[in-house]
Amino acid sequence: MADNDQVDQKKLSAAAKLFDVRRVIGGLFVVYGVIVTILGLFDSQAEIDKAQGVRINLWMGLGMLALGLLFLLWLRLNPPQPPDPSDIDDTRPPAD
Repeated sequence: MADNDQVDQKKLSAAAKLFDVRRVIGGLFVVYGVIVTILGLFDSQAEIDKAQGVRINLWMGLGMLALGLLFLLWLRLNPPQPPDPSDIDDTRPPAD
C-alpha cells in the first residue's frame, strides 16, 4: 500500500510542475523574445527610421527574452510544492 501512495505522490508532484503558470509564461516569452530579437537584428533602415533611429524590435526582443528567462529561473529556484494528499477528495466516484 505504501508503494501505491508513493506513486500517487509522484504523479501529483509531476502534475504540479507541469501546470505551473511560470513555465507557460516564461516559455512563451522566451520563444517570442527569440523571434523578435532575430527580426530586430535584420531590421531595414526604413524600419529603424520609422522608430526614430531605435532598433525597437531588437530591444523589445531582448527584454522579452530576459523576462522569460527570469520566469524560468524563478521556477527553477522555487519549484512548486505538490498538493497535500489529505486535501484530495476521495469521495467522488472514479471517472470512466
